[in-house]
This record gives sequence, structure tokens and C-alpha cells, in this order.
Amino acid sequence: MRKIYPILALFLFTMLALLLKADEVNVTGDWELTVTTPRGEMTSDIGFVQEGENLTVTTKDRQGNEITGQGTVTDNEIEWTITRSTPRGEMTVTYKGKIEGDTMSGEAQMGERGSFEWSATRKE
Repeated sequence: MRKIYPILALFLFTMLALLLKADEVNVTGDWELTVTTPRGEMTSDIGFVQEGENLTVTTKDRQGNEITGQGTVTDNEIEWTITRSTPRGEMTVTYKGKIEGDTMSGEAQMGERGSFEWSATRKE
């Protein structure tokens, strides 16, 4: 009977590891991003490719030029940074937020322009 305890413990440990792995967040895909600014809501498409905790971000500026950035996903927290070219020069924007299923939201720090709320919804 004592021989079964190590086997049972190994089985339970394996099942727990599989359950924890199933709960991992993966944001890979296309999303619709909305940033609330003093000028109103600004909506754009954004794509994420997640490999482990590393994140690659792709979006476009108002002229249709591709912008890429990097970030991380840890548990249900997301953070990424992109640099946009503006008439006033380059502006680095850092997004931080929480992921909840097919939605996420948080705050974007836009250099000297301050911070603004953002939200995103996964596209189907």
C-alpha cells in the first residue's frame, strides 16, 4: 500500500501543474484598442504576439505606417511600450494594465502629455 503514495503524489502534482498551465494568459491575436484622451476616444487596431512572458506589439500610426513595440505579460498583468513620431517629435507611450479574458484595460503614460485610460477587446 505504501508504494501507491508516491505514485498518487506524482499524479496529483502533474494534474495541478496542468491546471495551472491551462490558466495561463495568452493575448496573441488582433485587438481593438481605445484610448480616452482630452480630445475624446481614439480607437485603433493592435496586434500582439506572445511567447512566454515576452510580447511583440504591432499597430499603425494615423498615416498608416507600422509601429512596433515590446512588452511583457506576467500572470494577468500586461505592459508594453511603443514610440510614435509626432509633429512635435518622437513620443514614447507605455501601456500598463490588467487582462480579464478577452478584455484588458489600464493606463497609458504619454510622456509630458500625462496619462490616459485605455481598454482593449479581442477581435473575433
